Amino acid sequence: MPLQTTACEPWPIIPCCDLPDDEETVARWQRVATQILWRLSGRRVGLCSVTVRPCRQACLDSAPISFQAGVGTGPWVPYIGTDGAWRNASVCGCRPRGCSCSELCEVKLQGPVHDVVRVNVDGQDLVPGVEYRVDAPSLLVRLGGGCWPKCQEMGEPEFTEDTFTVVYRLGIEPDDSAVAAVSELTCHLLKGCSGSGSCGCKANRNVTRLQRQGVEMEMPDPTLFYSSGLTGLPLADLFLTTVNPGRLTRPSRVYSPDYVRPRKTTWP
Repeated sequence: MPLQTTACEPWPIIPCCDLPDDEETVARWQRVATQILWRLSGRRVGLCSVTVRPCRQACLDSAPISFQAGVGTGPWVPYIGTDGAWRNASVCGCRPRGCSCSELCEVKLQGPVHDVVRVNVDGQDLVPGVEYRVDAPSLLVRLGGGCWPKCQEMGEPEFTEDTFTVVYRLGIEPDDSAVAAVSELTCHLLKGCSGSGSCGCKANRNVTRLQRQGVEMEMPDPTLFYSSGLTGLPLADLFLTTVNPGRLTRPSRVYSPDYVRPRKTTWP
């Protein structure tokens, strides 16, 4: 899996305090709050916009196995077919589904797929629901009797002739509890950014017990919350304990040596 060290975009917030007029400051601490909760929640919540150029993969159930030199359908990738027989798998093509009366033409995207922004084949955008659909969690299915290209010109720019490009958003959209949590943490961080602030980003409290004029106050040590993966804020911690009770640091992954990952351009 590609290395992802931060949330792709800030979670939306509903202000629960008086925000400063400096929008840049608010946006910065909104990003900080999102990154903190994204990591503590197991790096599962949040949407990422992705542009990929897929290559289809399938098993040729009807292709015979050949052991003769120079004869075959591709590299030797043995697998067991639906009838229990061993066959050689191809690295490109369509994979028929056992529950379908006809062969489905589909490609597997990195998921879960939240929505598809654009599918472009040979420079033409396809119509969602008419020419393609998404089957959970991440199968892009061709409709209308057509099929996805078996190959494309990877040296050509996206959205041009002889190319196949998919723009979509993957991940889990922040729900109301996530929005409430990031709003609370954002306001908490912003309180410490003013000149007289005593919490948030300027908090460095090293006193846990205070006694004065017969009044004794005992305050929790914030480092105890941090070491247990919490923030010390009620809404944020309630969100974290419900969405990630096992304190996972990242989502579970399943790896397959047969899965060909779509090509993704990362720079420029």
